[in-house]
Amino acid sequence: MYVVFLGAPGAGKGTQAAEIAKDLKLAHIATGDMFRDAQKKGTTLGLKAKEYMEKGQLVPDEITVAMLLERISRPDCAQGVILDGFPRTLAQAEALDKALAKQKKAIDDVVYIKVPDAELIKRLGGRWICRKCQTPYHEVNSPPKAKGVCDKCDGELYQRADDVPGTIKERLKVFFAQTAPLIDYYTKNGKLTEVNGQGEMAAVRKKILDAVKKGKPGRK
Repeated sequence: MYVVFLGAPGAGKGTQAAEIAKDLKLAHIATGDMFRDAQKKGTTLGLKAKEYMEKGQLVPDEITVAMLLERISRPDCAQGVILDGFPRTLAQAEALDKALAKQKKAIDDVVYIKVPDAELIKRLGGRWICRKCQTPYHEVNSPPKAKGVCDKCDGELYQRADDVPGTIKERLKVFFAQTAPLIDYYTKNGKLTEVNGQGEMAAVRKKILDAVKKGKPGRK
């Protein structure tokens, strides 16, 4: 089973992808983690990606797709994967489909976690990160026990530049401009399921699980 999770910044895509991957016994592949792992191991593709990243350039789609194919060939991906963070554009989706087709594989389902702009801005504007261990917090949904201090390591909490309210609207504008064609592409292919991302995390997770299980005969 190969599933893609789509969602705007603040939609909860990463958190839900990680938990649902555990529920369905699938590998959770976040492209950012994949890049870091490949670079740490010094793989050929990882070193190539590093060259672009160190120059502040985007890693070419062909390198990212090749890294992804290598990643899903590992034993932990035997039952399938949930892709989190890729594809981001129509060109990437098309490149991924072509590469998978050569291996007689295909994306089975695409879950789009949809959350209204106002809610996304509220969620992102309250997000804080620990400088030491990178644990995320939220002023409303998951506040630290002591204001400005990480519960896990006592590190200082800070707000990323792209989580400052003034920049959030621009981030969302860019996301929707890139993602709208992607949503149309997967909808036309009959693979996209839209899930309302508002409400308690557990309730949203159940809706996503139901959508994925319903997508293929025999899923339980």
